[in-house]
Amino acid sequence: MMAMDMLELDGAQGEGGGQVLRTALTLAMITGRPFRIVNIRANRPKPGLMRQHLVAVQAAAEVCGADVSLAAVGARELEFKPGAIRGGSYRFAIGTAGSCTLVLQTLLPALLFADAPSTVTVCGGTHNPMAPPAHFLERSYGRAMAAMGADMSIALRRHGFYPAGGGEIAAVVRPCGQLTRIELMSPGARLHSYAESLIAGVPERVARRELECVATGLGWSESQLHQRKLPDEQGPGNVLLITLDSEHVTEVIAGFGEKSVTAENVARHAVAEVRRYVASGAAVGEHLADQLLIPMALAGGGKFTVARVSQHALTNAAVIARFLPVDIQFRAGDRHSTCCVTAR
Repeated sequence: MMAMDMLELDGAQGEGGGQVLRTALTLAMITGRPFRIVNIRANRPKPGLMRQHLVAVQAAAEVCGADVSLAAVGARELEFKPGAIRGGSYRFAIGTAGSCTLVLQTLLPALLFADAPSTVTVCGGTHNPMAPPAHFLERSYGRAMAAMGADMSIALRRHGFYPAGGGEIAAVVRPCGQLTRIELMSPGARLHSYAESLIAGVPERVARRELECVATGLGWSESQLHQRKLPDEQGPGNVLLITLDSEHVTEVIAGFGEKSVTAENVARHAVAEVRRYVASGAAVGEHLADQLLIPMALAGGGKFTVARVSQHALTNAAVIARFLPVDIQFRAGDRHSTCCVTAR
């Protein structure tokens, strides 16, 4: 591999969280471009690397044999010099309720370009209010990646809620020569819609009240409402998942139970998000939009409509353009925005 100039990144750009680092790690592995980042998570109450971010760095380094300097909890800068991506069997433990999904989303696109198939297991938080839940990765992200030609499977083995963690997600990834360009301009006809309230070490009435609120707010029947009681040792925890399975895309919207927040309020917030998404007519919600940018850039282009453009997505787009020869533009419309990814 030819030596490449060190790319200088400022972690304070855009939303100033962990997105800059995660995207840089993914694309450094794929392109072989080393980078140095300063001001890591500068806009967060506790700047610097948290445990889940450090594990993402360590995982990326192990997968590609990178040379990493300055990586430690609390570090606000680091250098990452990648090597070749290697397939194999990997296991990473966050050790807290830090998000497994964010660590996996750092690794999965890169492993599509490995020299052999990979199995990756990450232990930590699977349902964390500050990250997409594991079911989103399985149903929404996984489906979109499959449409682009990615051969991967994602399985939730054990739930892990904040603050205890202890969950586990496993993924199997097979190399793919080139991702396929896709366009997601509308969700298409609705195939299935259902809500699940998952509880672990939490009274069953919490799940009943959440599902009753969903039924009232969305006009859904009993057959669309599912209460899932998990083993108490996987809790305490509660998450409400609303899945909209359509012709072209699957959207998963989540509400997380928290202390001092009623079951009704958890459900009302999730129902409101469902209504906004449906009313927009867009193909994807804001979280899936964020995760589509890297694979579409790697595919050399793509297009989708999105209900709301998040600061995460804008930050992600800016970092991607530093690593890859693509332009990413968001064009606002009456009800939704359109994202166009084009090769330069």
